[in-house]
Amino acid sequence: MGRGIALAFAYAGHEVALLDFKPRPEGDYRRLAQQARDELDASLRTLVDLGATGADSVDRVLGRIHLHPETEAVVVLGRATLVFEGVPETQEAKRDAFARLSALVPETAILASTTSTFLVTDLAAMATHPARVLNAHWLNPAYVIPLVEISIHEATDPAVVRTVEALLESMGKVPVVCGPAPGYIVPRLQALVMNEAARMVEEGVATAEQIDRATRHGLGLRFAALGVLEFVDFGGNDILYHASRYLSRNVSAGRYAVPAIVERFMQEGHNGLRDGLGFFDYRDRDVPAYRKDVLARTLAMLRHFGLDRPAA
Repeated sequence: MGRGIALAFAYAGHEVALLDFKPRPEGDYRRLAQQARDELDASLRTLVDLGATGADSVDRVLGRIHLHPETEAVVVLGRATLVFEGVPETQEAKRDAFARLSALVPETAILASTTSTFLVTDLAAMATHPARVLNAHWLNPAYVIPLVEISIHEATDPAVVRTVEALLESMGKVPVVCGPAPGYIVPRLQALVMNEAARMVEEGVATAEQIDRATRHGLGLRFAALGVLEFVDFGGNDILYHASRYLSRNVSAGRYAVPAIVERFMQEGHNGLRDGLGFFDYRDRDVPAYRKDVLARTLAMLRHFGLDRPAA
């Protein structure tokens, strides 16, 4: 992940220091550094093969990534403005990393962990300047997927969040902010979907091929055009309410229990677009124009898949 993040920043024009934070013999470091260079080069050349960038960009982008051994940590971190921590996912490794980072970076430097398992509240307690600590969860491959989930704690300085958001947006990334909750946003949602897909194979509902076909051309296509909660509002909260009750009775009471917020919206008559209120407020929105925009987004996804067809 560290290499992917380094490539994302270099691709956007930034100079990047990729620091090995583990003390190791010089020969071992040289082999690791070569492995990293080869991986970065291969990733860029794959983008060239796919027409995403020109061949002349490879050396230029790679030239912005500077690899350093742990012995150079004092110099490298002493001039850092933003550090993405990507050490192994163990308590010991994180505690050691944040202790050393806190001692070596300037007081104004931002520390962003890329962890997918540790809460930002736990990591902030390991740093001497917790106001400048947050989690930045990238999705693989980091140099391709736009989303970066920024997880903050109560003491995170809002100015730090704005700085990271602005930097990511300037690179073409799409930052989203969430609280210190396990699984962030995407991993928490996708774990449910993936587990349910696995259960359907296990139960003989459909083959893996058919489930993935349905996912790519139905579920995935719709959620690429509409956000999950926008989708609820567009179809109607009441549809989700009744579908959940049916699945709760016939598949799993635990997995399909109706959330309290869906129950409340049902009681209040806030069923989304048709009522003007749901997860979003549509009362001042030009509804016909909005519906047309949703259709345009969906058609764009169909064109991407090569599935758009003119009328016969």
